Amino acid sequence: MSSPSRNSSGPTLRRSRRLTQQPTTSRTKTSGSPQDRSSRPYSLRRKASPIPPPCETISVHGILAGSSSGTTSITASTASKAKRARLTHHQAAQSVNLSNPEDNFLQYHVPSEILLKIFSYLLEKDLCNVLCVCKRFNTLAGDPTVWKKMYQSVYEMSLPVLRPSPTRFKFVQPDKVDSPNIWKESFKTLYNAVHVKPGHARRVYDNMEMYKGREIQYYDTIEEALSSVEGNDYPLILLHAGVYSGEWLYIDTPVCILGAAPGHIPDSVIVENFKESTFVFFEGCEDAYLGHISIRFNPDHQSNTPHHKHSCVEVGSCCSPIIDSCNIRSRSQGRARVGAAVSVSGKNAAPTVKNCVISDCENVGLFINDHAQGHFMDCEISGNALAGIWVKNHANPLIRRCHIHHGRDVGVFTFDNGMGHFDRCDIHHNRIAGFEVKAGANPTVVHCEIHHGQTGGIYVHENGRGEFLENKIHSNTFAGVWVTSNSDPTIRGNEIFNGHQGGVYIFGEGRGLIENNDIHSNALAGIQIRTNSNPIIRGNRIHDGQHGGIYVHEKGKGLIIENEVYSNTLAGVWVTTGSCPELRRNRIHSGKQVGVYFYDNGHGTLEDNDIFNHMYSGVQIRTGSDPIIRRNKIWGGQNGGILVYNGGLGVLEYNEIFDNAMAGVWIKTDSNPHLRYNKIHDGRDGGICIFNGGRGLLEENEIFRNTQAGVLISSQSHPKLKRNKIYDGLAAGIEITNNATAYLEGNHVFNNKFAGICLATGVNPEMKDNKVHGNKNAIEKAVKCGRCLYKISSYTSYPMHDFYRCKTCNTTDRNAICVNCIRRCHSGHDVEFVTHDRFFCDCGAGTLSLQCQLAGEPTKDTDTLYDSAAPIESHTLMVN
Repeated sequence: MSSPSRNSSGPTLRRSRRLTQQPTTSRTKTSGSPQDRSSRPYSLRRKASPIPPPCETISVHGILAGSSSGTTSITASTASKAKRARLTHHQAAQSVNLSNPEDNFLQYHVPSEILLKIFSYLLEKDLCNVLCVCKRFNTLAGDPTVWKKMYQSVYEMSLPVLRPSPTRFKFVQPDKVDSPNIWKESFKTLYNAVHVKPGHARRVYDNMEMYKGREIQYYDTIEEALSSVEGNDYPLILLHAGVYSGEWLYIDTPVCILGAAPGHIPDSVIVENFKESTFVFFEGCEDAYLGHISIRFNPDHQSNTPHHKHSCVEVGSCCSPIIDSCNIRSRSQGRARVGAAVSVSGKNAAPTVKNCVISDCENVGLFINDHAQGHFMDCEISGNALAGIWVKNHANPLIRRCHIHHGRDVGVFTFDNGMGHFDRCDIHHNRIAGFEVKAGANPTVVHCEIHHGQTGGIYVHENGRGEFLENKIHSNTFAGVWVTSNSDPTIRGNEIFNGHQGGVYIFGEGRGLIENNDIHSNALAGIQIRTNSNPIIRGNRIHDGQHGGIYVHEKGKGLIIENEVYSNTLAGVWVTTGSCPELRRNRIHSGKQVGVYFYDNGHGTLEDNDIFNHMYSGVQIRTGSDPIIRRNKIWGGQNGGILVYNGGLGVLEYNEIFDNAMAGVWIKTDSNPHLRYNKIHDGRDGGICIFNGGRGLLEENEIFRNTQAGVLISSQSHPKLKRNKIYDGLAAGIEITNNATAYLEGNHVFNNKFAGICLATGVNPEMKDNKVHGNKNAIEKAVKCGRCLYKISSYTSYPMHDFYRCKTCNTTDRNAICVNCIRRCHSGHDVEFVTHDRFFCDCGAGTLSLQCQLAGEPTKDTDTLYDSAAPIESHTLMVN
């Protein structure tokens, strides 16, 4: 340990005095008559002794280290002689005590309160002597209140301090420690310390008699104290209350420096510098200790002296000091050399910084650079002009339980291959991101809470990496996690929620593994992928978003696998504008709109997913989108299974589409998908509904047990159906109506309720090699039996038969009357044939003025619709 030499004509005068006084034991003999002795009732054990007691040397350190009964060291006789002498002395004292009680007044009759008051004015050496007088004195002189007063007068600290190891100091609550006299124990712990207390050395020197018996060194400056302890092992320097300015403090030996003041010690003990770094630790300091002080660097910004490279604390290579419970603040400005409050740089630089407050600095709070390491824990880092923490150039610190908040820049910035392990930190309310990773940096962030960032939570860019594991990321102004520009982080096991925008935002060719996170309740998409980004999204729960679940756009890609996406306000997954992701083995369900929505040339693969229980369709495809929909289970859609419209394309193969409230597959408005090898069954409406100019190739599908027609082709549509099996339907197998046409080849249509293939008036499809057999022909049988067709259809299905209107009853083209009602209910009326098409009988439904004679009680209904109810198309806005 050294300090730079200064020009001087001679050695520096140190105001230090070692006040020592060798204790002696009184050997004065008692003489005179009893009357003489009675005139001295307060004499202290001046008793006649037949045999003088042995010569004793009382050691302050020995008494402090001894038991509660006190100890003495024998210096003038052997152990056996000392024992005999003590016995003889005790016998003589007993005889005197019995005959002369006035000699024992101070020992036995003075009240304890008075003795305690007397003892409280003694210094430690005299108090140690008193401990050896008798058992009563030993008990009273060892009283904790006596030692507390002495401890606080010497060390000026409100709490006792223990020193479990040379570089560990522990303040304890007296009532919470198992010790008979913690104040005495603490007094002993600190007794060899050197004190820095400006002006006190002169005071001691001028009052030698007052401080006789006190073996404590005092100095006016820290530099003097450091010089005095050179060569000692872990010497302790106590800094008393005051402001220590302008000293050059270069630490290169394992010294311990501890603040000593009442109350919150760093408020009273301040060390500052204006030109150089306040404390600099060099090789050789080993695990030096610096604790419980305020450290400041306050450069003069008007001077020409550069100060950007200076800090409050600098730790160089091969140093591992302990910085404990310090308040650290730097006013150094500028980015040129980074005048951080704490700067750690170089190989094997590994300090322990704990319980410190690094705040309101005009630069970086904590800067760890050039392969440095270190352990930083339980620190509060706040209000700094630049980042709270910088980690750069292969530095790899361990940062635990730190509170990093309200910074005027980013909270933590790792860049240029910086690393680090961040554990259980609370990072919030920083002006930019809570955590930024850039340029090859690769930190590990575990169990942290990153929230209320004014820009975002985590920002990984320019080839950044990193592992973010089991953190809480929430309530950030923008995205919870941003990944861009070829960055490839791992985001695993986090909870990402309540973002004012999205949850995870990957753009600009970003990558990354986003795995097993709980992403919910964000204002925009839970995960957004755009501009050629290609992440892996696996095993996440993405739910309850105020927007969509996953949004892939602007040529975004990605492998989206084994996620659960549910209960989002808009689409569960959006794919648009040239994007081409792969979605495999996901569960996408319970959305308030569409399950998976492809639009505006959205492509990709949707494979082996479960898509169910959406308020709209399970899948929608439109406007040039051409995805592959393969081996999915799509059920429970309130608006159908799959809707392809407005020029949508796509290959739909090997899917199971069932139990949807409307058609299993809708194809309309010039759309032209390819459906093959699908099972479309048990729908609460039709199997496949093609209308409004829809096309498509349907081959080798199984379509069965649907409530309406297995395949309905309407309104100028022209699909191709090849080798499909259409059976067990509760209506017709295939119905073609409303100027539509089709190409039917090799289809197998059987066991349907109404008929196999029903063709409306004017429909002439091209048919080849179809097998139509075993259908129940319920309509034809009902006509033959004279029944109203409403009895077999109600108002939920539309059997194809002859459509009449009654001029006498003034029915419109929107009302249909079956042939049997014409014959029975409207017999003799002026009627006319309209067409052969799909309808249910309004007469039987009771919607006409004339009551039906074949049907029974009227049933409420509206006008007959020729097609199934139209699907609801998604009008999702591109908000993100």
